[in-house]
Amino acid sequence: MPRVEVELPIAVPPETAWAAVVDVEAFPACMDSVDSVTITRRTDDRHRTSAWAVRLKGSVLQWTEDEVLDPVARRFDFRQVTGDLGEFEGHWAVRPAPGGHSTVSLDVTFDIGIPLLADLLNPVAADALRENAAQMLSALERQLLANDAQLSTPASDPASVLPPTRAAEEEPDLV
Repeated sequence: MPRVEVELPIAVPPETAWAAVVDVEAFPACMDSVDSVTITRRTDDRHRTSAWAVRLKGSVLQWTEDEVLDPVARRFDFRQVTGDLGEFEGHWAVRPAPGGHSTVSLDVTFDIGIPLLADLLNPVAADALRENAAQMLSALERQLLANDAQLSTPASDPASVLPPTRAAEEEPDLV
């Protein structure tokens, strides 16, 4: 089966990257190619099923996958249980990187499910999946860095944002 591996260093701590990676229902908000992701079942904190719709080179691929989350290893494995491809499985992972940062990876193996056309279509599908995976990781990075920038902006002192008349009213009368 063809395999696609994409990884991207991201300048956020691994815990922050992991939280974003497992929040798959937020993917459509920041990833242009992801139309929808819905968690349809949770059997416990580590096992869930989700339904996906992703645009790939002008087509919409839909599938349902079982997922096994391992927060200690910061990895979640997935396997298509129903969907448009013959087989689709892989994992997301977050590894620590130098400087307290992260490396996020997406590793996928697939089979298009049409044996007579596999030799012709697998390379095209692999290229499309690689491009889509890279776009997904880049979108995740943009979202994480934007969130990180918002969190690192110092909060304003509430007293400094009061209108001048209000601040003057709260000062004791010196006369």
